[in-house]
Amino acid sequence: MSRDRTASSIRPRTVFTGDNLPVLRGHEPESVDMVYADPPFNSGRQWAAPIGSEAAGAAFRDSWHLDEVDKAWAGEIRGLNPALSAVIEAAGLAAGPSMQAYLTMLAVRAIEIRRILKPTGSFFLHCDTTAGAYVRLMLDAVFGYRQCRNELVWKRTSAHSKARRFGPVHDRIYFYSRSDAYTWNKVFQPYDEKYLESKYRHSDAAGRPCALGIASSMRYRLSDLTAPGIRHGESGEPWRGFDPSAKGRNWAVPRTWPGAERLPSGTRAALDALDAAGRVHWPAKEGGWPAFKRYIEDMPGRPAQDVIDDIAPINSQAKERTGFPTQKPLALLRRLIESTTNPGDLVLDPFAGCATTCVAAEQLGREWIGIDLSPVAVRLVRERLERELGLFGLDVIAREDIPRRTGRRSRDIKAILYGRQAGNCNLCRVHFELRNFTLDHVIPRAHGGPDDDDNLQLLCGSCNSLKGTRTMTEAIARFEASR
Repeated sequence: MSRDRTASSIRPRTVFTGDNLPVLRGHEPESVDMVYADPPFNSGRQWAAPIGSEAAGAAFRDSWHLDEVDKAWAGEIRGLNPALSAVIEAAGLAAGPSMQAYLTMLAVRAIEIRRILKPTGSFFLHCDTTAGAYVRLMLDAVFGYRQCRNELVWKRTSAHSKARRFGPVHDRIYFYSRSDAYTWNKVFQPYDEKYLESKYRHSDAAGRPCALGIASSMRYRLSDLTAPGIRHGESGEPWRGFDPSAKGRNWAVPRTWPGAERLPSGTRAALDALDAAGRVHWPAKEGGWPAFKRYIEDMPGRPAQDVIDDIAPINSQAKERTGFPTQKPLALLRRLIESTTNPGDLVLDPFAGCATTCVAAEQLGREWIGIDLSPVAVRLVRERLERELGLFGLDVIAREDIPRRTGRRSRDIKAILYGRQAGNCNLCRVHFELRNFTLDHVIPRAHGGPDDDDNLQLLCGSCNSLKGTRTMTEAIARFEASR
């Protein structure tokens, strides 16, 4: 199996309870199609679901301090990605140690997310304006700034009053791809009524039944039946007394009507078929030109834009409301998943919360994996799948262990180990430059030790020679005796 098509070793419909970093590190490389992450925002607030709500028991503190961040993470980042380390240090200088700690926490996870994404995969990170600018720079350093496809703006509330500044009513969602070969499906937003009233001003008394109903199918707007330029073939000849060449144009029948694909666009046969189908609007006034009737049913909607203002936040009466303090609407996740995955693809949410991503993926026929610190996520995904999808007894797997990869080394294992060991030899504890280290098996291959990340360490050349094929216990004893 090619490396860009590695299968996940984790069964779909699994929810892990615990820290997402070791779970991400235990995932196979290039095996996930899409990751959506809605981490804490570094807001400085304490969040908790109300007592009596579905999500009761879910709580987290959204503040970050350098003394609480694993020092090995900073070393790992320096070893793997000096540019990323510089971005995080600059954020610390500009915005303080809390921002530096927050970005360090996100960065080590973003590195793993990039590793597990397929070349066709995409990543969405949800944040607000608190840390958004710094998060963007951090993600540029991890994925490459050319892989940023969009900064989406989601209008999460209609009004917000703040003294002496404009009301903050939006979140940001950064959309990155693993490569230029990412999956993309065009999705559409419904037209708003004002647009329909202004554009679809004509009606057809012989309206045709359609999915939108008779009233909708009777409404249409006028579109051109011609295109610029003179043609010398049939598309440039007169039809029903109208000569397009006289206007410097040619006949061009739109392709958005049943049967259009079977007929060449500019032929008389296509025009006659269009008229026979009742799709030609004939001018009532002299000098007018026939036009194409574009019914509402012809149009799937307007292509989704980077400003999302048609998806409302969860209100107090919403069926999907769980009481989880930072719950996002299913419609939002459905749009992101539909646009960047296909049915059967694997979606992962490392901050699963109330499991909205998992439920949206299930609705759309995608496989999914969730990770969350709180065990409430497991219960919520089961309850929501039953209540909102009617999937009773669905086999949702709850795990608290750390998955293990199937014996593959990370591409940058020396840099990862250099960070974890803070640049020190794992035997003599002396600090060296990365180039002076050698890879060593903690449990020697001769003793059956595996050749994977968890069984590798960095030793300086002298200590590696001293250890040889010995176990670490034997090597430490030999090292102590030689001092």
